[in-house]
Order: sequence, then C-alpha cells, then structure tokens
Amino acid sequence: MKFTTFFIAVLAYQAAIGQSLEQFLSHPISSELAQSQDGVLLAWVVNDHGRRNIFVHANGATRQLTSYKEDDGQELSGLLFSEKGDLHVYVRGGATNRRGENPNPASQPEGAEQAIWCVNVSPGSEPFRLASGNSPSLLKGKNQIVFNRGGQLYSIPLEKEVFLEQLFKARGSNGNHQLSPDGTKILFVSDRGDHAFIGVYHINEKKIQWIAPEIGHDGYSVWSPDGKSIAFLRMPGTRIGELPNIIGGVKFSLWVANATTGKATAIWNSPGDDGGFSQNYPSTPLSWSKSNRLLFFSEHEDWNHVYAINPDGSDLRDITPGIGMVESYCYNADQTAIYFDGNREDIDRRHIWMSDVKVGKPVAVTSGEGIEMYPAWVNGALYCFRSTYNTSKTLVRHDAKKNTFESLDLKVGPAFSPKGFVKPEQVIMKAPDGTTVHGQLFVDRNQKGKRPGVVFMHGGPIRQMLLGFHYSEYYINTYAFNQYLASQGYAVLSVNYRDGIGYGRDFRRAKNQGPRGASEYQDVVAAGNYLKTLPEVDASKIGLWGGSYGGYLTAMGLARNPELFKAGVDLHGVHDWAFRAREFSPGGWWGIGEADMALAYTSSPVSDLSKWTAPVLFVHGDDDRNVLFQQTIDLAEQLRDKKVDTEILVLPDEVHGFLRYQSWQQVFDAATDFFNRKLKNK
Repeated sequence: MKFTTFFIAVLAYQAAIGQSLEQFLSHPISSELAQSQDGVLLAWVVNDHGRRNIFVHANGATRQLTSYKEDDGQELSGLLFSEKGDLHVYVRGGATNRRGENPNPASQPEGAEQAIWCVNVSPGSEPFRLASGNSPSLLKGKNQIVFNRGGQLYSIPLEKEVFLEQLFKARGSNGNHQLSPDGTKILFVSDRGDHAFIGVYHINEKKIQWIAPEIGHDGYSVWSPDGKSIAFLRMPGTRIGELPNIIGGVKFSLWVANATTGKATAIWNSPGDDGGFSQNYPSTPLSWSKSNRLLFFSEHEDWNHVYAINPDGSDLRDITPGIGMVESYCYNADQTAIYFDGNREDIDRRHIWMSDVKVGKPVAVTSGEGIEMYPAWVNGALYCFRSTYNTSKTLVRHDAKKNTFESLDLKVGPAFSPKGFVKPEQVIMKAPDGTTVHGQLFVDRNQKGKRPGVVFMHGGPIRQMLLGFHYSEYYINTYAFNQYLASQGYAVLSVNYRDGIGYGRDFRRAKNQGPRGASEYQDVVAAGNYLKTLPEVDASKIGLWGGSYGGYLTAMGLARNPELFKAGVDLHGVHDWAFRAREFSPGGWWGIGEADMALAYTSSPVSDLSKWTAPVLFVHGDDDRNVLFQQTIDLAEQLRDKKVDTEILVLPDEVHGFLRYQSWQQVFDAATDFFNRKLKNK
C-alpha cells in the first residue's frame, strides 16, 4: 500500500511539473527544400535527434533517400537534382574554421570534411562521394556540376570515380556562380578583399570576361532571362582603416550590363546607407523575372521590402508595402507574381502573401496562429515550411481552396508530444528610455502558486523570436527549452530587445548598442521588472539565460543588476568587446576601431565585476567560429578569483550553433539542474 501511494504521488508530481525534456526537444526539424526541373520530385533535409537525412516526395508519397544513422553533427546542404531527376547531389559537412578544420563535434577519430555526394533516387541506392567542395550547380546538358573549392571553381561528372577539372584560375575568392540560360557561360563573383568584380567564364572559349570592373564591391549578379544582359549590385570599396560593421549600412546601386560588351549602367541608387543587411540577410538579394522585372531588397523606406523595377530604371515599386519585413520569396510559374513571407499584419509571426511584380498589391495567402516560411511554387501548388506553438518546422503543401496544410514529412516519433506546450503570450513593454519592446511569455497557468522567473535573450543580435517554434534550428531548440522550463514551474519571458529584426530598420540599428553603450541592456532590465509584476512570479527569484549575444546580455545582467537577477546560464557569450575587436577579427565585425576601444570595454560585462555575486553556468564549445572560446575562459577565471559560484560545461569540438542533438540535450539538462539548484529550490 505504501509503495502504491508513493507511485501515485510520483505520477502526480510528474504530471504537475510537465513532461520530460526529450518530449519537448525531440521533434524532427525539416529544411533545405529542392525540386527537380520538372517539379515531379521534391527533396529536403530532416534532422531527427541529430541524424540528418534527405527525404524525397513523388507521386503523393514520401520516403527516406539517405540513411545516416549517427548524431555526428555533419550538416546536409546544397540539395540539387540532375537534369533528368534520376540523381540527387548534396553537400555533407561544414566549412572550415580559420585553422582549416572542418566541424567534427562528435570527435570522430577519422576527422571530418565538407564534400559533395551523389545518390540515385531509386530506392536502395547508396550515395557515392564526388569531391571535396560546396555550392554545386548544374552544367546544362552535360550531367555535370560546377562547384566551389577553396575559392576556385571546378567541374565534375555525376559518376563514380571520375576526375574533377578546375575550370579556371583567378585571383581572389570566386563563387556565387550561375550558368547562363544557353549553358555556355558561367557568371561569378571574384572577391578581392577590398573590392570585388563580376566575371563571366566562357566555357567553350575558355576565357574570362570582366563586367564593368571598378573600385567597388560588385556582387549578387544575375542573368537576364534571355542571357543578353547581367544585373548586379555595387557597393563602395573598402577604404583605408575601414572596418566591417554588421549593424551599420552602406549605399548601394543597381546596375545592368550588356553581356557581350560588358558595358554597364546604373539604373537605381539607394537614397542613403540602405544596403548591407538587405543583401546579406535574404537568400535572394537580386533576381530577374521572366516577366522582365528586376527584384531587389532595400530598407530605404524603413522596412526590409522587395522592390521591382524595369531594366531601364523606370517604374520602381515597392511590391511588398506595409508595416512588416520580408525575408524570402519565390515566383509563381510565369514569374508575374511572387509569394513572400514576413510579419506583415502579424508582427510576432510569419505568414505568406502574394503580390504582382508590376502592381504590388499584396494579398494574404496564409494567416492564423501558425508560422509559415520559405515559400516554393511547384507545379501549381504552394509549398512552405510551417510551425505552430506546439509543432516544429515541417514541410507542408498549402491547399488554397480549403486554406489547409498537408504535411509531407513522415510521422513524428513517439518521443515527442505537443501536449505539454503552452501558447506563448505576446508581451509589449517599455524600456526606461521609452523604447517599445516585444516579448513572448511562457507560463503554465494550470500550475498554482509562485514560481521563479527567467528572462531569455536570443543571439545575433539580428534575430526575432516568435509566438511559436522558430524557423532557425538553433532557436527551435531554445524555444523548446523555454517551453520545457514553463512545464517545470518557471515563468519565462523571451525578450526581443532592440538591435533585432522584425520591428523596422531604426529598431535594428538602435543608437549606442553593444560596444557603443549597451543600450539594449535596458530592454533586458525591463523584461526582468515585468516578470516581477506578475502574480505568478516570485520577485526574489529572477534568472536569465541566452546564447551568443544573449550570453553577453546574461553576463551583463549578473554584473550590473544583482538585486534583480539571481542566477544565469551564459552560452558562448561575448564578455569583452575590446578583446573581440583585437583578437576575433579587425573590428570584431562591429566596426570597433582604436577610438572605440575604451567605450567597447566599458560596454562589456568584464569592465566591472565588483557587484557580481550570483551563480553562473558557462557553456561553450571549443571549436566556436563565432565567439572565441577564450571569452569564456577569461571571465570564468576572473569570477573564480572573486570566489563567485561558477560552473562550467565545455563541449569539446562543438561549434557555435551546437550541431549534435546530444549537445543540446546535455546543455539543457545542465541548465535545468542549475536553475533548480540555484533559483527554484534555493
């Protein structure tokens, strides 16, 4: 009887605190959609517990094409069908770090590489390796691909045990290649560091032609549908002492060149420094439609929108007008319209709209509580990736008549359950300086009594967290953990601090941010104070956690406001902006020069640790390519010298965006245990 009573009590306790971490985290994640030239076949990547495989869909059925069985952290990308659709090409593995090492987060003794593979789409076929490299594209009519290796272009037939051919040798890093419509020329960008050229390689004549070479950074080049013209974007060349700054902007212009003579004319110039983000962030910065309209992204009217213009520079139109940003788009069959995704009329979600490339009057295609991203038009049907508040990103087909979605993914395994999720609640706050800040609140209101509060900060900072599962794998995992924490008796507030996307150019380029004054930290304090006002929250038990830029803000909270934040989990955070500017890269990608160093240091957590008393858990992979591992070493050692309660979780050979499912599980298990000991049960 006593055992039975105890067993019932355990079940009741488990029900009260929610499900296991596995049940929140284990939903497969789909990405990387590709289609055959006839649209009959679709292929995409599914990451299931770290096992990444390619799936194909044809004739109403989905099946697995590859059979990788290990959680080894080897990414799949560059999906490409052969012209006939009988073969499928893909890239396996990640790019090298500054030491020339490929990601090997499973510490495989044989090492790792980034290589191009090929597999017959017939059932039971085994993949075969073609060559090391990336970015494959088809050569027309030759059953052959062009690809990049070490900044040079090569070609290879889609056959076993054949030799590759280097197409040409050119200075700089050459890539972003694109075959001409007639298949006789290859358009490419040659990046020379402080400037870049547009080049055309003539396959039959074996010669290189430069298109209007100048002193600027030319890039994002595209062919006209008839192959007679080339369009590209030009940005200023790099001046002496000029440092890259990801939160800055640059002027840019749109050019059209005669493909035969190479003579080019500027058809549009941005009014101000409206470029940079608009070209680096979207997957299609510039395109030339079959209906003879040039489409490009710009922020010159505050929002990242798609603009269309005639090749002679006439009839410029914002074809995605309204409040909200656009992230990606695809064309319909005759390319007279686009389907685009963005947060138009639903600021903290993503939906798909349709707009004519000449008229530009968007019409909503999807709506509701889901999140729809990355549209693709295939044989008269719209496909996209979709998530909800309790289901992760899956590939779906949209039924326009019924306004419903049909999943193409195979059934989710039994480990995942959508039942324990809560609907995130939209929160709108005011920072001390009056800035409006959005957030998502995770609270299980079926649980009674006071609970600890936790503030979550995303990384980037060019990100926006949503009212549902995110479209980025990193934030799919962090969203799942925030949901898990809510099930375990925490109130979690994910804060979209200034510097992030989704709320306009001025919000993203907020003044005095990061190394120039840490103005966004006000938003973190506002989120902590908001949690204190909730009746469900114990105001004396507020913690915070985040990764990368979110790790930076976690450390800022513990260093600056110990009366508010009582414990923190810091994943691969930047702790010293001045060190980053000196050691990571010149300027640290934030444009930090010598004149900025003093302010960069005082805008960092390490500048004043005198008030830091709260316990902290640091997590870092030592093959981090985004934030130097030494950022954690330095701060952790200083805190240990101060006798601050400092815990460490190191992931040998892991990169910045943890590639293994086991890594995420290990991190979240450690973070849960830490918060339970240092915040919840203290």
